[in-house]
Amino acid sequence: MQSAAASDAPSSRHILAIANQKGGVGKTTTAVNLGAALAQRGERVLVVDLDPQGNASTGLGIQGSRAPGSYALMLRSAAPSAALRSTALPSLRLLPADPDLAGAEIELVGVPGRERLLRDALAEADFAGFGRVLIDCPPSLGLLTLNAFVAADAVLVPLQCEFFALEGLSHLVRTIERVRISLNPAIALEGILLTMLDRRNNLSDLVAADARSFFGAKVYDTVIPRNVRVSEAPSHGMPVVSYDPRSAGALAYGQLAAEMQARGSAPAPQQGPSPLEAQTESGARGFRGVETQSPSP
Repeated sequence: MQSAAASDAPSSRHILAIANQKGGVGKTTTAVNLGAALAQRGERVLVVDLDPQGNASTGLGIQGSRAPGSYALMLRSAAPSAALRSTALPSLRLLPADPDLAGAEIELVGVPGRERLLRDALAEADFAGFGRVLIDCPPSLGLLTLNAFVAADAVLVPLQCEFFALEGLSHLVRTIERVRISLNPAIALEGILLTMLDRRNNLSDLVAADARSFFGAKVYDTVIPRNVRVSEAPSHGMPVVSYDPRSAGALAYGQLAAEMQARGSAPAPQQGPSPLEAQTESGARGFRGVETQSPSP
């Protein structure tokens, strides 16, 4: 295993965990479509599917066997080159969620350094050709999500524009702060992304206003609307930016990618594929009714 000093070495990659312990808030949709939009804007992107449901893998066209994948990479039971998969976009690659990921929360309990497995695996694998790594986390704050937080430079939180989606957000922010104090001093809150906005519903606007009032500039200007094309695209194994580039959802994710780059989180340009990739060419106030605390600067 790589030494602690080596695993803590600075990297040119920007690793972004996309997380929310609530399901159905657009987390996987964001991982797939933001990754695709960034790839279309010239970045080399790796999506790591860390959700046992494997929806990001399906959404990027991976059918049939998904082994080896992210779990095999974490346990070093397969070569990184065997786990890396191609997608329809040349600059976008995927580490799929293999079936064994479903038992990870139990199986990893007794493994030494269990919360650092993903960080160390990503550090050891030659992923230097990727400027951005997006980790699609499961809808929980368990061991897999903890691994993502320890590995990440920042966390992007999709927030559905529904009142119940606000519940638990303060807990997520506190979890990020605990990880920053005890396990990963570099981690930060990248931002809050408002998703599934329905302009016909006044509650959506109220939730958006509450989020902006509390988190301020951490809330992205871009808002992802409810859009049928976004829902249809995964059944075709495609991100919506490829399935219907002119749809409202595709345009919104393109705008999000541009805003993320403009905010200064764009990684340094990468020159050509990494050696590993060359081996895989074939393949201030709280929310209404919700107790909150201010995020650390």
